[in-house]
Amino acid sequence: MAKTLELLFLTEGGKSATLSVADPIEPVDVEKVKTAMDAVIASNVFTTASGLFISAKGARVVERNVSEYEVN
Repeated sequence: MAKTLELLFLTEGGKSATLSVADPIEPVDVEKVKTAMDAVIASNVFTTASGLFISAKGARVVERNVSEYEVN
């Protein structure tokens, strides 16, 4: 199972943008995530077609399961 922490931001154009972090430490420390998201917003490092990140919208851990089958 692969887990990813998705950081959800709102952009200047009113759209959503997501940054993904592989293999997050669990349980997720919400205060540390919020602090990190605030630092990303303040740095103005990331931009999208709809502008810079302006606020934190949320965070979530996504779990992905893959089942492979031999068909030969």
